[in-house]
Amino acid sequence: AWLCGDPGMQFDTTINDWHTSPNSGRINASNPCSEYMFLDDTACNLASLNLMKFRTEAGEFDVRSFRQAARISIIAQDLIVDNASYPTPKIAQNSFDFRPLGLGYANLGALLMARGLPYDSEAGRAYAGAVTALMHGEAYLTSALLAEKFGTFRYFPENQGPFLRVIRKHRAAVDAIDAAIVPADMMQACHEVWNDCLAKGEQHGYKNAQVTVLAPTGTIGFMMDCDTTGVEPDIALVKYKKLVGGGLLKIVNRTVPEALDRLGYPKEQIKTIIDYIDQNETIEGAPYLRPEHLPVFDCAFKPANGIRAIHHMGHVHMMGAVQPFLSGAISKTVNMPPDATPEEIAKTYSESWRLGLKAV
Repeated sequence: AWLCGDPGMQFDTTINDWHTSPNSGRINASNPCSEYMFLDDTACNLASLNLMKFRTEAGEFDVRSFRQAARISIIAQDLIVDNASYPTPKIAQNSFDFRPLGLGYANLGALLMARGLPYDSEAGRAYAGAVTALMHGEAYLTSALLAEKFGTFRYFPENQGPFLRVIRKHRAAVDAIDAAIVPADMMQACHEVWNDCLAKGEQHGYKNAQVTVLAPTGTIGFMMDCDTTGVEPDIALVKYKKLVGGGLLKIVNRTVPEALDRLGYPKEQIKTIIDYIDQNETIEGAPYLRPEHLPVFDCAFKPANGIRAIHHMGHVHMMGAVQPFLSGAISKTVNMPPDATPEEIAKTYSESWRLGLKAV
């Protein structure tokens, strides 16, 4: 883990406190990326929603479409459980018996930037928490609706008490989102979906023992044409990707013009700022850019010609904002500078535990 970052530090007590099926066994470990945490010899299929596809022409988040996409994805993923092949008979049987799923998203960093919200800010974390709460709530609500029609997963009855306790913990976490800095329609939908999710679950149970994770989405993020992966901010406004067979591909963040427009810059100034980024590989020092807007464009890496980057605790605090709305955990890099001290690393781990992360 020290050399490669995977699977990182895991907090056993936290993991098992959010376990929906403890009467069937404890959770002992995760997959290498740390996002899938469930019983031994189980597997889940993954799906990721591109958050930038749910923006309206006015730049607002389309809550209704996002909920519908989450619902369709969960139905599709549940169908896959019975039509997939598994590496061992035991994993196959447990997949049929518990039906764990892994719905997640990509492009959160681009979504926040396009909205003019710094990744490392209270507003950015509240918005990310609301988006994640919507996805997770709709996923479990759909699972309850499936259970109403087709029955629960096999071992739900023996885990009903702890399962509903975890659902209530998720619902209670919605109250911790700062409603003053999240759009009213989004917050209303969060409360609505979690009230419905609990009510339906109390009546009918759930079809799936788990429904969400936040995976790295490295390859699928490129396939979906995302500027950022998973829950990550952008690595840099200008990136280079090595190509198979040699050569480099220069990738310039396409969200910056949208963010500048949202922040009120006229087209001529936006063009000048973008040209400056292309030439200097940083937005720092760009003409017309107001200093108070610099945090919106902070990235995980410090640019070669700049000094700004997201503080490593900014990554941890973002994970803390979304973790209460996930069945599993989060695969995410906490980028630290080369001169980080052992004390800073220790504090990063302890703060991660304090914020309720399952792994870091």
